[in-house]
Amino acid sequence: MGVIKPNRKEPPMLRGMCTVSFFVADMAAATRWYAELFGVEPYFERSTPDGTPAYTEFRIGDYQGEFGLLNARFAPHEVGQAAGAIVYWHVDDIEKSLARVLAHGATLNEPVTERGPGFVTASVVDPFGNVLGLMFNQHYLDVLENR
Repeated sequence: MGVIKPNRKEPPMLRGMCTVSFFVADMAAATRWYAELFGVEPYFERSTPDGTPAYTEFRIGDYQGEFGLLNARFAPHEVGQAAGAIVYWHVDDIEKSLARVLAHGATLNEPVTERGPGFVTASVVDPFGNVLGLMFNQHYLDVLENR
């Protein structure tokens, strides 16, 4: 399958993942949990005028994708139950990455599953009720190599 070229001059509507937001009730605990998991501290934090933690953001990965933790009181839906879309983050070793996140306190949502040649997924639920997707994705590596 080749590259699909649009028949128009404007850029594509979806240009790339820029920010993923996870809603959490305990901002301090979630910030610590993800800082330890990612091995980096957040680069940005914001509180409400009364000092309540509202948003924490990490930049992670090859393209410095924004991973945000947003106080659950600002969620447009109920939080704490695994639901919704799953964003899969590329990992080089899915078995090792899954073991690491499970050892860090997440629970298994979906085991390692072969989706086709070069595409393997798994997902976990973090201690705050959000689903974190892990994926070995050969296409991601091909794009990265050709940049």
